[in-house]
Amino acid sequence: MCTGNICRSPLAEIAMRNEAEQRNLLLDIDSAGTGSWHTGDPPDPRARKTAIRHGLNVDQLRARQVTPDDFQRFDHIIAMDRSHLSFLKKMKPLESKAKLCLMLDFLPHSGRKDVVDPYYGPDAGFETTWQDVSAACAKMAEQMLDDIQD
Repeated sequence: MCTGNICRSPLAEIAMRNEAEQRNLLLDIDSAGTGSWHTGDPPDPRARKTAIRHGLNVDQLRARQVTPDDFQRFDHIIAMDRSHLSFLKKMKPLESKAKLCLMLDFLPHSGRKDVVDPYYGPDAGFETTWQDVSAACAKMAEQMLDDIQD
């Protein structure tokens, strides 16, 4: 989950879909934003180009805003940065089963907590975002596969 659901979270969604497919994991994977500014919009063209460079396609994705139903639908809701995590904690219903965490919690050796938002920066920032989310998604998928096999 990120701010507008057009940069970081679509890249994370497509990275996780790819990891799940490679490991034959059947997961319900989606992304959303804290705000509604871009609802219905495709991912940012720079995110699209980044995905294509890595052999993936985000063209089918459309931005949406996180809803209270997401806290029942998903077991895990993953925030791109601490401000999103704070937002989710305030929004989370008391009876929710969803576990909340940060994307970079899956990469503790990075020494960082937040996936940097590339929206206002140079195009190269999208590659940095890709590196962060794809590495975190790989670790997350490994962990899920290990949990299934235990």
